[in-house]
Amino acid sequence: MQYAQLADGALRVSRIGFGCWQLGGHGWGPIDSHTATAAVQAALDLGITLFDTADVYGFGTSEERLSYALGARRHEVVIATKFGVRWNAGGAVWRDVSLAWLDEALHASLRRLRLERIPLYQVHWPDGVTPLEAVVERLSRYIESGKVGAVGCCNCTPAEIARVAAAGPIVSLQTAYNAIDRAAETSGVFSACDGARIPVVTHSSLAQGLCSGNYGPASTFAADDVRSRSPYFNGAYAANMAVVARMRVVGDRHGKAPAQVALGWVLRSPRVAAALVGIKSAAQVRENVGALWTMSDAEWHYIADEGDVLAPGPAAAHAGHAQ
Repeated sequence: MQYAQLADGALRVSRIGFGCWQLGGHGWGPIDSHTATAAVQAALDLGITLFDTADVYGFGTSEERLSYALGARRHEVVIATKFGVRWNAGGAVWRDVSLAWLDEALHASLRRLRLERIPLYQVHWPDGVTPLEAVVERLSRYIESGKVGAVGCCNCTPAEIARVAAAGPIVSLQTAYNAIDRAAETSGVFSACDGARIPVVTHSSLAQGLCSGNYGPASTFAADDVRSRSPYFNGAYAANMAVVARMRVVGDRHGKAPAQVALGWVLRSPRVAAALVGIKSAAQVRENVGALWTMSDAEWHYIADEGDVLAPGPAAAHAGHAQ
């Protein structure tokens, strides 16, 4: 496993992080507690130390299942959870980072995770109403009281990144990034993080599973599955699949699966401290860890459709050595 430092060494995290949305059993198809526990245990055995969840994932279920699966080792890893998306009994959700909800949400997450201190507590989405400076100030108080170890933000614009960075210590910015969706580069998000010296943690690192190579034109999803309305699957699908095809070409050169190539592409960016991946089985954990390899400049640009056709590469039997 490779590791990265957040906040000048305040947090050390595995560069591959375990995304826990699917543990909630909502939005990604069913997953039972036994399978979830086996996946988490495999991640621990392979050196994964970053586990990212949110209170809204399964309306609390993801946090509870993660805590159960980690057991006593929940005190040894970096659990990152989020607040800022509320829900009601009917399943409706809306954004809310008000200070009153922050106080309530934090204590509820502490109970579900069975922790006295959350290592990394993140603002899930700005709500467009509550001043982010006030949110960061309140979270700084929770750092002082020992209930929060460090603060991160997610899904912020460049202007919002500048505001939160000026308001207090922010150790990470979580944003979507993959070879299909490079908006973090073009929108100024990466540049803003560079200016504020905030490490980037990526979500949607496999384009919500599209880059796994397990789906094709005939793939369908249930109406309550996130992928049934995902722009990765329902937008420029042909162009997106062309990116996956280029990943297969590179993977064939090194004996790597498309998911390993896709994650290797993301992790190759010097701006990316860690990449989160939604994991539902121990087999997926083992495959994702195989992404810790280094592709060439030509291969990286080829996948991004920025280069010419690749020259003949090494035989798969002589490549694919993880670093």
